[in-house]
Amino acid sequence: MPAIQLYSTPLSGHCHRVTLLLTMLNLPFKATEAGADVRQTEEFARLNPLRQIPVLTDGEVVLTDSNAILVYLVKRYAPDSHWLPEDPLKAAEVQKWLSHAAGEVRYGPASARMVKQFSAPEVYESALKVTAKFLPQLEDHLQHREFLATDRATIADLACYSYVATAPEGGVSLAGYPAIQRWLQRVESLPGFTPLPALPLPVQAE
Repeated sequence: MPAIQLYSTPLSGHCHRVTLLLTMLNLPFKATEAGADVRQTEEFARLNPLRQIPVLTDGEVVLTDSNAILVYLVKRYAPDSHWLPEDPLKAAEVQKWLSHAAGEVRYGPASARMVKQFSAPEVYESALKVTAKFLPQLEDHLQHREFLATDRATIADLACYSYVATAPEGGVSLAGYPAIQRWLQRVESLPGFTPLPALPLPVQAE
């Protein structure tokens, strides 16, 4: 059995970003389904008292928080790689976009998708407002860049990709954002890329 085990669900963007990096680093791992019922068990609570996914175990190491897991995997298995540069400024740029992934991306397009697809108890109008402010900024940032933080793919791209790519599943069209669409295609062309399973689009996209 591989030393790395990932507790996840197939439709979670937070889990998807970790799966992408594991695959792109060619790291063998066991994916363990951790649906809502599993997360309510005491066994899972010992791994993560917050009962959230993803959770990654690597031998005796237990890690929660998708972005923290990305950092760990690169530092442990791909040090000095383009995924997380050592250069102070480039590392800071990566961290900035990890923060965007946990902020605007999570509470914008990710939240909209969660409401539309899973009836999550979040405020859809608020998610649309965050998204409407963030996507133009992302579009402008990508006008003359291939990737978010540096001239090569980093964990910042993986962290932001999943919920931006699935924005239409939350009723948010990407038709007016050609630079974002080109960036999504560049991420999708990376070796080892695997897509999130597609969900039906809402009848009326915003």
